[in-house]
Amino acid sequence: MARQIRLDQIDDYAREQLELLIRTATLEAEKRLKNRTPVDTGRLKANWQITQEPLRGSVFNNLPYAAPVIAGTNLPPSWQGIQRTEPFLDIVAKDIQTYVEAEAERIRRQS
Repeated sequence: MARQIRLDQIDDYAREQLELLIRTATLEAEKRLKNRTPVDTGRLKANWQITQEPLRGSVFNNLPYAAPVIAGTNLPPSWQGIQRTEPFLDIVAKDIQTYVEAEAERIRRQS
């Protein structure tokens, strides 16, 4: 059964639901990025960080070699002999898009 919301509360309710969706999607993106990060010393995997602001979440890794490893184009010198990685950022981005769509549908059904 659909939830009843007073007309003057619609904008607050919608904002709360959107903020919840952004928070959960940001945490899920961090989890999936960590799961796909190749491990040599574990430093790259452990360095994923998130920021949360109203209506915005970010996941980032500020290690100097993070971008090439994420893109699968280059590995740090200490990883010589280790096979190149797949470019997993695009995979995670598509996975998160699907996740957000499913979560938004779940929220819609509960509302």
